[in-house]
Amino acid sequence: MDKIYMNQLQFYGYHGLFPEENKLGQRFIVDAVLELDLHKAGESDDMMQSIHYGQAFEVIKDVVEGRAKNLIEAVADEIAKQLFAAFSLLEACTVKVIKPNPPIAGHYESVAVEIRRERL
Repeated sequence: MDKIYMNQLQFYGYHGLFPEENKLGQRFIVDAVLELDLHKAGESDDMMQSIHYGQAFEVIKDVVEGRAKNLIEAVADEIAKQLFAAFSLLEACTVKVIKPNPPIAGHYESVAVEIRRERL
C-alpha cells in the first residue's frame, strides 16, 4: 500500500485526566500515515486521486484543538474516524499522538500512543 507521511504536526489542546491539563492545556504532536493507492495520482498528476495534505492537517487540528478528552488514546481514535469520514480514498491510517509534557514526575522525552485503523 502506498503511504503519505505527515510528521510532527504540532497543536495546543486540553486533553488529560487532571483538571490543570483541561484548564491550562499543553502541546501535542501528531504523526499520521495515510494509506491509499497513489498509482492514479502518480500517473495523472491529479490531486483528486490523492489526499490533500492541507485538508488532512485541518482535520487533525480540529480534533486535537477541539473538545477535550481524558485519554490520548481517544484523541488518536477520533483523528482516525475523522480522516476516514473526510477522505473516501483513505484505506488505512496509523495515528501517533505524542504528549511531550505529561504531568509525570521523572525524566523522559514524551509519552505516546499509536493506533492503526483500516476502513471497514
